Amino acid sequence: MTLPAATLDHVVINARDDMDHAADVYRRLGFTLTERGFHSLGSMNHLAMFGTDYLELIAIPKDATSGRLDLLNYPAGLNGLVFGSEDSAITYESLSKAGVPIDPPVEFTRPVKVAGKEHDARFRTVRMKAGVVPYGRVYYCHHFTRDLVWRDEWRHHANGVVSVVRALIVEPDPAAASKLYADMFGPETVRDIKGGKRVVVGNSHFDILTEDELKAQFGDAVPDAEGRKAYMAGLTFRTVSADKVARTLQEGGIKGVVRQGGRVVVPAREALNAVLEFVE
Repeated sequence: MTLPAATLDHVVINARDDMDHAADVYRRLGFTLTERGFHSLGSMNHLAMFGTDYLELIAIPKDATSGRLDLLNYPAGLNGLVFGSEDSAITYESLSKAGVPIDPPVEFTRPVKVAGKEHDARFRTVRMKAGVVPYGRVYYCHHFTRDLVWRDEWRHHANGVVSVVRALIVEPDPAAASKLYADMFGPETVRDIKGGKRVVVGNSHFDILTEDELKAQFGDAVPDAEGRKAYMAGLTFRTVSADKVARTLQEGGIKGVVRQGGRVVVPAREALNAVLEFVE
């Protein structure tokens, strides 16, 4: 059986029903955001595009009574880890045969304006069944219109970010939590690390850590767990220049920033409850 290749498509910050605030924060963090988009499923988003992956801010309107109300079930912060799929039908079939608890593909659209003309970006997602992942949403995204998403004019950021290096997940039992990824991609993608497990995802990795290990790495910059034992905690980005990051954060009025050589850390309280790390 051939399992899907582990490739990162994008990561998702949940802004719940306050997109205006989220967009302001992430612009001040130095990210260039696309125009606000509106999904046919009822959610809205802004994207920060990188080389082969991207960051998505997602929310619902404040007065929403239908649509993606499930976003309100989670606190603000990192909430989605999304893998790439070139063929969602094959992804669904192969994972189902492997016994991975996954739902059938769902297709949706989002209008995108390019060079003054409006087009429909089309996607199909394949998601884990409800309750499988206690710390957020894990799914695959199949892009039918990549040319409407990965555009060079959206890839230039004041903070110099070019890619997502790492996602941080807190789990009391990292070994048990890593089994899902071993089933999805094969056991060779899972490695032992201090305080947890690492899942190798293309040029990136997901670190599944105990809360104590997260605090050992980030101190008081960690997010508020809000009573959760398992949660997505933050992201590491690759930047072309730590100096560029530091300057941009200062100009954006971001407080509590810690710099150690080529590493810059933004505390979660300054980034919608997700600790952000920038590395050269």
